[in-house]
Amino acid sequence: MMPFEKRVVPFFHLFLIAISIFVLVPFVWIIAAGFKTQISLLQGEIFFTPTLASFREVLFSRTTEFMDNTFNSLVVATASTIGICIVATLGGYAIERLGTSRLVVHALLGWAIVFHMVPPITLVAAWFPLYRELGLDNTYFGLALAHVAVHLPMALWLMANFVREVPVELEEAARIDGCTTPYLIWKVIVPLVAPGLAATAILTFIFSWNEFAVALNLTAKQTATVPVAIAKFAQGYEIKYGEMAATAALSLVPALAFLLFGQRYIVKGLTTGAVK
Repeated sequence: MMPFEKRVVPFFHLFLIAISIFVLVPFVWIIAAGFKTQISLLQGEIFFTPTLASFREVLFSRTTEFMDNTFNSLVVATASTIGICIVATLGGYAIERLGTSRLVVHALLGWAIVFHMVPPITLVAAWFPLYRELGLDNTYFGLALAHVAVHLPMALWLMANFVREVPVELEEAARIDGCTTPYLIWKVIVPLVAPGLAATAILTFIFSWNEFAVALNLTAKQTATVPVAIAKFAQGYEIKYGEMAATAALSLVPALAFLLFGQRYIVKGLTTGAVK
């Protein structure tokens, strides 16, 4: 009689295939919609003649702002990722290595996860008047700072776990050799947690790249990011479905390229921790 595990494997594979189809179909639909005309989209045609009109409109028309929006997203996502990685690494080290009670550590990290689950739009109501008062609205720095606040709890939780996996004996040996704390973090901790740091950076960059609610409220035309630009194709009297789909498809490229480039770091960082 066939073992239970072997009987279950085909069903497990079918389940994974079904989940993959469920995840990929929206992406395929969006990309295909970018090659349709407005009439084809409104009629819901499955078989159609592809056209590049929407992509030409997004990339090369005189009124397009897609490249400016892409630049804004790159600046904000890169700046917030760098800031988060620095703060999360130092914070993770402080939490795990400065003799803090484990009860306090677990409470702090648990609160970080709870805070990460809070919808960012609930924070914007307080940030908007504050930013107006400080002159941070419609600035790269202001939006990057908001993204740091939104995504830092997740990064802090990850980096604290990666730092925890570093053998304490290595730090003790470095201390005996006369390492100061900054030198110890830079020369010992950072190289050992590099896979986890890379995974954190990639996830943070993608989250910041895709963030919409905060960017919509804290930016204007000059600093609008790609998600905000996509939403603005839905106007009062017209919804430009083709341009919206084309912009969404193009916006996938930077984040997807970054994800594919660093996927081995994500797998290594999230499965094996920071120990080499």
